[in-house]
Amino acid sequence: MSTVNTGRAGLIAVLVIAGAGWGVTQPLAKIAVSEGYKHFGLVFWQLAIGAVALGALNTARGKGLPLSAKHLAFYLMIALIGTVLPNSASYQAITHLPSGIVSILLSLVPMLAFPVALSLDLDRFSALRFAGLACGLLGVILLVAPDASLPEPGMLFWIPVALIAPMFYAVEGNVVAKWGTHGLDPVQVLFGASVIGTIVMLPVAIGSGQWISPLPPYGLPDLALTLSALIHATVYTTYVWLVGRAGPVFAVQISYLVTGFGVIWAMLLLSEAYAGPVWAAMAIMFVGLFLVQPRPNVALVPTGATGEDTA
Repeated sequence: MSTVNTGRAGLIAVLVIAGAGWGVTQPLAKIAVSEGYKHFGLVFWQLAIGAVALGALNTARGKGLPLSAKHLAFYLMIALIGTVLPNSASYQAITHLPSGIVSILLSLVPMLAFPVALSLDLDRFSALRFAGLACGLLGVILLVAPDASLPEPGMLFWIPVALIAPMFYAVEGNVVAKWGTHGLDPVQVLFGASVIGTIVMLPVAIGSGQWISPLPPYGLPDLALTLSALIHATVYTTYVWLVGRAGPVFAVQISYLVTGFGVIWAMLLLSEAYAGPVWAAMAIMFVGLFLVQPRPNVALVPTGATGEDTA
């Protein structure tokens, strides 16, 4: 096997492993809420654990963390639109919805990113990418059709709540693409956002009565929360590395893997089963993902978005 082929095989292996890791975070979130933990407490500890892990990684890399007013404001914005708001919604939704359904809905991120990019003048209208967005919407319709796929009619209310997360993730990516990261690399961004998010969420978790004590005894939800936070920090940095090493068009394939593995993990870990319309919805959303992929000669974000100050 040639060196080129070996390198590509290695990149594919990294992509698959990262997709499998990202996919398992949804079933872990379902386990984390299974015994009564609420969203604000969970978001606080997810941020706190991520801050510790990413802080250690950032220190090992010999990097600092800029703390100017513009950097602090940026960390706060990323914390809110990248974790606090979407994950608060996701934890509430996954309490009531099957984990696999939430994983399928998360595949809407690239599709929802298209109209956001148009509104920010980051992309031009494309009939194919619009068709991809339409496929995503059709997939949602299949999921919420009466007597089609949801185990209980009352779950219908939580579908819009589950859609909050992919919408915020779509906004986050486009905001970074539009205005950059003030000279920060992605690990610094996520570390800074995790620290600021932890500070913001501490009084919220305590004041809302949703505080989760860090003292033993520990149960399965505690383990699930810890694993989910560590896995997220790991696969996020891996994904960013993959974008730089293999390019955005290759790396964006992780969207298929996160959704597919999310459903598989839910079946294995939670014994979930799905009706025919759910599989049809996932297939249609995969078509939508294919149609909205970035073109080979177009980067997901400008060069300055991850290295140079574009503000």
